[in-house]
Amino acid sequence: MSRRRNLFFGLALAATATLALSGCAGGSDTPGGEAAPESSGDDYGLISAGELTVCSDIPYPPFEFEDSSTETGYSGFDIDLLGAVAEKLDLKLAVQDVGFDALQSGTTLAAGQCDVGASAMTITEERKANIDFADPYYDSLQSLLVRADSSIKSIADLDGKTVGVQQGTTGEAYTNENATGAEVVSYPSDGELWPALQAGNIDAILQDQPVNIEHEKADSTYTIVEEYDTQEQYGWAFAKGERDALIEAVNTALQELKDDGTYQTIYDSYFAAN
Repeated sequence: MSRRRNLFFGLALAATATLALSGCAGGSDTPGGEAAPESSGDDYGLISAGELTVCSDIPYPPFEFEDSSTETGYSGFDIDLLGAVAEKLDLKLAVQDVGFDALQSGTTLAAGQCDVGASAMTITEERKANIDFADPYYDSLQSLLVRADSSIKSIADLDGKTVGVQQGTTGEAYTNENATGAEVVSYPSDGELWPALQAGNIDAILQDQPVNIEHEKADSTYTIVEEYDTQEQYGWAFAKGERDALIEAVNTALQELKDDGTYQTIYDSYFAAN
């Protein structure tokens, strides 16, 4: 892990020098018997050598969801795009399923559980106090999802109704600020939020528009009745003040993916039909 790396850096240098003096470096495949250079991934303080480990709150389609057909076991816009970033950095991608609240607060990242947090996370000033962000990669809206036969047609109709939100999200904050008279019920993730609406435990869901679109597409008895332009941008998150080199590398790779058309191809595979 990156925090241990500095503690043992001196010992590692000493060990390298000893091996060189004893002639061990002569076994190198490089010309002149010089030691082969470290892979670029070693410069980033990764928690697992050769891997970019991603923490994400799953499921949250279309950004992250289980997919047994892939090497990581997951797919989605976040996962596929970071997979392309990892390939640019000559790294493999590994994915861990974690709770969103601890991820967006910086707790998971500070604990060194993963290298990057990718979970459709909006960049906010409050979050910047505890985590660092790479460049924005997605612009998003909030939206209101209800049963198609519901009397709820706008946020103004939530007075006296029960609306579900995901804990720790900008959707929760927007609902608390704007849904006057509503009972706001927070759920740990969309994995509990969506079934709650289907079971009739809540009257509506207010959350990120792309996720509500996925529910609307999956079940025609539900529909989005209103959208809210909250000027949100998503960004990948990193432990505060610890991953400057990795963030720079990720930003460079992201820009290259935009320039060569890979970003657009991945984007269109999830959002073009919408």
